[in-house]
Amino acid sequence: MEFTKMHGLGNDFIVVYGEQELPLNASELAVRLCNRFFGIGADGLVYILPSDVADFKMRIMNSDGSEAEQCGNAIRCVAKYVYDHGYVTEDKITIETLGAGAQQVQLQVKDGNVEKVTVDMGEPMLDGVQIPTTIQANPVVNQPIDANGQQFHFTAVSMGNPHCVIYVKDAVSFDLGTWGPALEVHPYFPKKVNVEFATVQDRSHVDMRVWERGAGPTLACGTGACATLVSSVLNGTTDRSAWISLKGGDLFIEWNEDDNHVYMTGLASVVYTGKIEV
Repeated sequence: MEFTKMHGLGNDFIVVYGEQELPLNASELAVRLCNRFFGIGADGLVYILPSDVADFKMRIMNSDGSEAEQCGNAIRCVAKYVYDHGYVTEDKITIETLGAGAQQVQLQVKDGNVEKVTVDMGEPMLDGVQIPTTIQANPVVNQPIDANGQQFHFTAVSMGNPHCVIYVKDAVSFDLGTWGPALEVHPYFPKKVNVEFATVQDRSHVDMRVWERGAGPTLACGTGACATLVSSVLNGTTDRSAWISLKGGDLFIEWNEDDNHVYMTGLASVVYTGKIEV
């Protein structure tokens, strides 16, 4: 199997192009190939596939073999891959995902290669049952939640996948390993949840760290950054656009008031290409 190792702010992926559909053993391959000691090493395995409704379709398998409905960092990598390899020539393309359908993507090209990508991440879903949570509220804001004897308060947002945003005193040094696993599988979230721990620095800047459903701690999460901005607006702590600082770098997120869509802008990078026996 030929692959390209890519990352968006350190959230890294094994990107595969050329399959006509998702392989039946994609889950098994993701577990094996994403292993950082016995495989290539990545947060996820991404397939770029044909689409009937967009230029391409993206399917993402997490490192634990589960499938993600959406991934903001992966979609930027896919956009860079198809442009840099000449599969598209326009700087505006569409990519289909399970969680958000056909998404509009704007490419910023420098010296013939994509440097930055702006993705229309669609409208945030705020209804508790649809996110999904077990809480019947719209929106779910500042909701108390207990884990391992500790109480937090969270705001729930879906960006095609479920997120639980919790505000803490210092997100940068927060103990992800203790609280992330417990909150990911909390009974409030029937399909598990991505957990973001955030600290608002000012109305245009938020520090965030993430425990991703199916992958654990990652250096960045695009949909998580979008959910954090939406959550912060709902809680009245930021403007409708802000920089979200993750461990791997910064994303600029805007929740547009006119169309209610969230737009994410950030880098996408190639690490190396290779072949592996599967």
